[in-house]
Amino acid sequence: MMQAWAADAGAAAEHGQAAFYSDPTFWVLVGFIMLVAFAGKTIYRVATLALDDRAESIRNQIDEARKLREDAQELLASYQRKQREAAEEAEAITSGAKAEAERLAAKAAADLEASLKRREQQAMDRIARAEAEAVEEVRTLAADLAVDAAGKLLAEQVSGKKGDALVNAAIKELPDKLH
Repeated sequence: MMQAWAADAGAAAEHGQAAFYSDPTFWVLVGFIMLVAFAGKTIYRVATLALDDRAESIRNQIDEARKLREDAQELLASYQRKQREAAEEAEAITSGAKAEAERLAAKAAADLEASLKRREQQAMDRIARAEAEAVEEVRTLAADLAVDAAGKLLAEQVSGKKGDALVNAAIKELPDKLH
C-alpha cells in the first residue's frame, strides 16, 4: 500500500502535481474529519448518557406508577371489603332491631294479657267478697228479724215466768246457731 502511494506520488510529480498529502486542503479535510469524529464521539457519549438517564427516569416512573396502581387496587379492595362488612353489619343490626321489636311487642302483648287477667280476677274476687258480705248481711238481718219476730210472737203467746225462761234459753242458744 505504501508503494501504491509512493507510485501515485511519483506519478503526480511527473505530471507536475504535488502529492495529495502535501496539499493543505487534504490536511484541513483530515482535521475536519478528526474534529467531527471526536465531536461525534463526545456528542454520542453525552447523548447516550442523557438517553440512558431519561430511560432510567422513565423506567422509575413506570415502576412508581405500577406500584401506585397496585396500592390503589389494594386500597380499593380494602374499601370494598369494608363496605361489604359495613353493609352486612347494618343488615345484622336491622334484623336484630326487628327481632327485638317483635320480641318487645310479644312481651307487651303478654304483659297486657296478664294484666287484664289479674284485673279480671281482682274484679271477680271483689264481686265474690261483695256477694259473701251481702249474703252474710242478709243472714244477719234475717236472723235479727227472726229473733225479733220470735221474741214478739213468744211474748204475745207465752207470758209470765214460763215465757221469760223460754226467751232467755232461746237467746242463749242463738249465737251458737248463727255461727
